[in-house]
Amino acid sequence: LAFSSSSSLTSSDTTTTNELVGPKGPIFGTAKIAGIMAAKRTSELIPLCHPLPLDKVHIDIRLEGNVAIIECDCHVHHKTGVEMEALTGATVAALTIYDMVKAVSHRVTIQETTLISKSGGKRNIDGQEHSP
Repeated sequence: LAFSSSSSLTSSDTTTTNELVGPKGPIFGTAKIAGIMAAKRTSELIPLCHPLPLDKVHIDIRLEGNVAIIECDCHVHHKTGVEMEALTGATVAALTIYDMVKAVSHRVTIQETTLISKSGGKRNIDGQEHSP
């Protein structure tokens, strides 16, 4: 189990509801699909990362003001941790938001991506170890 978070700061003129729709279509829906696909293919993106048979990948994106909060939750029954998959999923979802929003405004930044918690593998992380 691993849980990570990323955020994307959008320009104020692109935020109206909890789903943004741009010239390419629904932004958050597309970002969720991209994040899930990326989490499943992490071993192809990061050298020496073990391929894992993920049991679950869930991406939640919510809008807080003009900030899209992206959370990626990954589960696997395996002897290694799944934090790289959770981090990859959140990051690619943020990159997808950037790609889809840039048609409206280039005033978009991707902010901190962090591991919130992890259990399994060599050690557990409860979120207390990381303080911004």
